[in-house]
Amino acid sequence: MSEELGRVRQMWHLLEPLHAVLYYAPEAFEEAAALGYRTDERWPSYFAWRAAPLGAVGAERVAETFYSFSPQMVREHIPAAWSVASPDAVVAARTKGVDRAYRALFGEQAAGPEITDAAALARRVAEAADVTGRPLAEANAALPWPDEPHSALWHAATVLREHRGDGHIAALAGAGLDPVESLVSFAGIGAARPEVFESRAWSGEEWDAARGRLEKRGLLEEDGTATEAGRALRTEVERRTDEQASAPWRVLGAGERERLVELLGPLWVAAIGSGLLPSETTLGIGKV
Repeated sequence: MSEELGRVRQMWHLLEPLHAVLYYAPEAFEEAAALGYRTDERWPSYFAWRAAPLGAVGAERVAETFYSFSPQMVREHIPAAWSVASPDAVVAARTKGVDRAYRALFGEQAAGPEITDAAALARRVAEAADVTGRPLAEANAALPWPDEPHSALWHAATVLREHRGDGHIAALAGAGLDPVESLVSFAGIGAARPEVFESRAWSGEEWDAARGRLEKRGLLEEDGTATEAGRALRTEVERRTDEQASAPWRVLGAGERERLVELLGPLWVAAIGSGLLPSETTLGIGKV
């Protein structure tokens, strides 16, 4: 991996937990409950929070843009989410939930100069991102920027993670990996335990069928682990993902990039150390 692409992946690793706080913070669940969403599990609010910038879209659109979820699971939450609250109301509550969660997580630091500086740098990168043809990034980039620096930092992290995610889906499709195959092949290289991928709600029959298709392509062994060709394909997918995510980062000079890494480090530690986020996810952070 080149130094540039390594830095692009490092920035993803630093920013992803700052975005993901939304899906686990008690303050966000409280805002979701106030709208009328069930909070006994995270999925009703997850689908609402993440899909709302797209507008009142249907299940097919959400399944297409989220990619890794079983369409059946998506249909359980979309479009029902919009009968609970409108997308505009969800976006407003999302912003409030992030504001509260960050204040709880970072304390006085939320209003400090470090977050202000980090938000300014991250915003420059997010605004430099070409979101054409990247639906989730484009929808989030079209939202107004929050006034508070800590909320603006979250918004920048979100635009950039969705920009990367949209590119990742393109890389998976380019590699001939459909949604369930993308998970099976990722499990095959040890990105996470297969049980972790069960959160995407594919049936055992669908998972086994995908394994069979990948075995026929020479990408998986009979035990579900990746062959050399399977590992090479996943490495290529991640490389293409990094390449497609790299352009906006060039707006920062080397010193500015180093400064952003320095500023994000303590925030990353706080997010990871909070206990809010799962230690193992389907994204394979720390494994790829």
